[in-house]
Amino acid sequence: MNTKKDIIVLTGAGQLGMAIVRRVAYGNKIFVADWKIENAEAISKILRESGFDAIPYKVDISDRLSILELINAAQKEGEISMFINAAGLSPSQSTKEHILQVDLYGTAMLLEEFGKVIKEGGNGVTISSQSGYRMPALTTEEDRLLATTPTENLLSLEMLQPDKIKDTLHAYQISKRCNGKRVMAEAVKWAQRGARLNCISPGIIVTPLALDEFNGPRGDFYKNMFAKSPAGRPGIADEVANVAELLMSEKGAFITGSDFLIDGGATASYFYGPLQPDTL
Repeated sequence: MNTKKDIIVLTGAGQLGMAIVRRVAYGNKIFVADWKIENAEAISKILRESGFDAIPYKVDISDRLSILELINAAQKEGEISMFINAAGLSPSQSTKEHILQVDLYGTAMLLEEFGKVIKEGGNGVTISSQSGYRMPALTTEEDRLLATTPTENLLSLEMLQPDKIKDTLHAYQISKRCNGKRVMAEAVKWAQRGARLNCISPGIIVTPLALDEFNGPRGDFYKNMFAKSPAGRPGIADEVANVAELLMSEKGAFITGSDFLIDGGATASYFYGPLQPDTL
């Protein structure tokens, strides 16, 4: 009798990823992977104390070998049926080059490598950001390049060279635009295994890091954003998990290659309401 469980792999050990796996992973084994093993251990401990079967694992998503080692470790325990990527750097956390390396190239590698091993009938979700919607529109050709350029050549694209990327926010925005386009292209490949892949682009979600921002020097900026968005508040991780649960269940069986903006209407207000840049 085969007692191996289905494996759920989470990259990015934080509040968002944990909220999602709590919805979809019961009864299966969870690999909680993060660049900081202490983060993976902390989330794994919370999950285990809630009755889940979770183990921490250290991974560097900007390193293909590290990703392959994670996949190999997971496959020793069973078939990978779900993949959740919530890893990434924010504009205030690093340099523009490092953000491109992790958020753009790293995410592309994850989608590529997990797409090669995902179980038939399995699915994946990657967490992007509303920031991908905030930058000026790219050309059709630029979008195609972000979607389909071989992963190892992505960072060589002319549009991603340091002199073309203004600052860390620009690096973050174009990385998130790339995430959404990459999901579209990879979903076609995942379908060859009978699997689905989608993207979620949250707005400001309450997490420990966000709370520090709310109470820090840019606190007034965030309060203004909440006040002038239709929802009038930030979101919480479980509201993102509501959508992920739909996408990763049979109820989402007809949904693949899509990106879901979950931002309380902030982007709508940014383009067509009181958050328009010339009215801030």
